[in-house]
Amino acid sequence: MSDLEKDPQVEVLEPGQPCTGVEVLEPREVPLGGPRAMTVYRTLPQKQRSLVGAWCFLDHYGPDDVAVSGGMEVPRHPHTGLATVSWLFTGEIDHLDSGGNAAAVRPGELNLMIAGSGITHSEISTPETRTLHGVQLWYALPEHTRFSQNHFDHYAPAPVTVPGMTARVFIGSLLGSISPVDTRTPDLLGAELILEPGTSVTLAVRTDFEHALLAETGGFEVNGTPIAHRELGYMPTGSDTMHVTAGADGARIILLGGVPLGEQIVMWWNFVGRSHDEIVEFRRRYQAELGFEPADAADAGKPALFGEFPPGQRAPLPAPPMPTIRLRPRE
Repeated sequence: MSDLEKDPQVEVLEPGQPCTGVEVLEPREVPLGGPRAMTVYRTLPQKQRSLVGAWCFLDHYGPDDVAVSGGMEVPRHPHTGLATVSWLFTGEIDHLDSGGNAAAVRPGELNLMIAGSGITHSEISTPETRTLHGVQLWYALPEHTRFSQNHFDHYAPAPVTVPGMTARVFIGSLLGSISPVDTRTPDLLGAELILEPGTSVTLAVRTDFEHALLAETGGFEVNGTPIAHRELGYMPTGSDTMHVTAGADGARIILLGGVPLGEQIVMWWNFVGRSHDEIVEFRRRYQAELGFEPADAADAGKPALFGEFPPGQRAPLPAPPMPTIRLRPRE
């Protein structure tokens, strides 16, 4: 998914403050453009916290009546230095990218696209979709893999059931379930947890991981802290267990985790880099390769970053103008 904000926020996001308990991150509403703007609820990144492990972006959307919202219509757009993780609860989306991959995004099935040094893709909800509901996640690639070749992977995890809860582990490992997907970012976790009403579950987790839990449906408690609908509960490293209690209506939770990235990143629009100047170059080369702006002499002789796209698709998205201030790294 693209960050379709016409004026992406450029406020400096400082490193999160030390947290010994559970930190509650509230979402902000972001309309994704168009005459019938689809609204998402974004809990990463924000001023309070920029990263959870390598996870750097979390949008939650729906359930949306496509007849009202218009569904997802995100034409060709770029990414660098990150991977996109698409996870649906309801509906279906057609994915197409410049790495030569065309795939359907379906509920309970992971679609992972590693941008590496550059890729473009589009995401369009299918004509048959009546209700659209899901999350879009990004994680930042570490220095040693961020300029690697782009890649696409698909995985449908089998459910794992314990008393009162069903889990689908789409990245990493939990409850004995291990995802085979190569993330090129070691030590990550991504899972969907569905808790029955009133259920309490204690999970063994890695002490070197940060964790975050999204209240996808109703609220729940984690280690005694209430997390309301669409909020994200953050847990720092150091805990070896996580105690989760669902409310009277049950809960569906997206659980993310990972070893702290330990690198400063600069993230603007759909690019992740390490400096303001890198982001300027990514934008400049995208604009030139897609024909929005003339090529710059500084890029003469450089290989194309963003690849070819099949003909007959919707017109691509131009990049918004760069901000008038320099982008500063965050971690």
